[in-house]
Amino acid sequence: MTAGDVKRGVLITGCNGGIGSSLVRIFAEAGWIVVGVDRMEPSGPTAALSFIRADIAEFCDDGTKGAAFAADVRRALGGAPLGALVNNAAVQILGGVRELTAADFTMTMKVNAIAPFMLVKTFEADLEASGGSVINIGSVHAHATKPKFAAYATSKAALHGLTQALAVDLGPKIRVNTLAPAATATKMLKAGFKGNAEAFAALEAVHPLKRIAEPDEIARIALFLASNDASFLTGTTIYADGGILSRLHDPA
Repeated sequence: MTAGDVKRGVLITGCNGGIGSSLVRIFAEAGWIVVGVDRMEPSGPTAALSFIRADIAEFCDDGTKGAAFAADVRRALGGAPLGALVNNAAVQILGGVRELTAADFTMTMKVNAIAPFMLVKTFEADLEASGGSVINIGSVHAHATKPKFAAYATSKAALHGLTQALAVDLGPKIRVNTLAPAATATKMLKAGFKGNAEAFAALEAVHPLKRIAEPDEIARIALFLASNDASFLTGTTIYADGGILSRLHDPA
């Protein structure tokens, strides 16, 4: 938080993941009251003041669960205003046209696009009262993708579109922005390259910065978007992509 900011709360979904855990820590270090949400209990210590176990996909079909969850969040905040909602939770079901099912698409859309909408709907009054903001964690896949990412890329494109629509609907009281990372060095991503250093080096090399993002770099951008320093930003997408979307991959 910047000087003069009132101590406010932030709700971060998907708080146990690589980017999620960085979001929790970076916001906590900046003085925010952090409430983290995930489907599973954290495997170790967390910087979140409060952790709530919840499957946000269930909010899409059962309004009573969403209401109970909202009460838990407000209780965890202890009367502090909710200044930011970070929709970070996501699922990534990979497969080509022949492999992906309607159920795969439905679940992906629920978690990655519909649940964020439902959370904004649930906490609209809280965010409006505090002059707060929403940060949707999107992806470069909303703009440029690769084989087997049809469900994921579609859901992230929907989330980017939702950001614009919500910014129009909720302005000027609530700002809504998207932060879209490229490949990020989470434990899960690095585990996928275990024993294949050449493939990891190739992934880094295609980025003009010649490396992929660190989770803390993404979290610090989200912190900026939630701060008063970003007061004139709404309805926009910041691509934290290391330049990957600016590069053609034609044979050189």
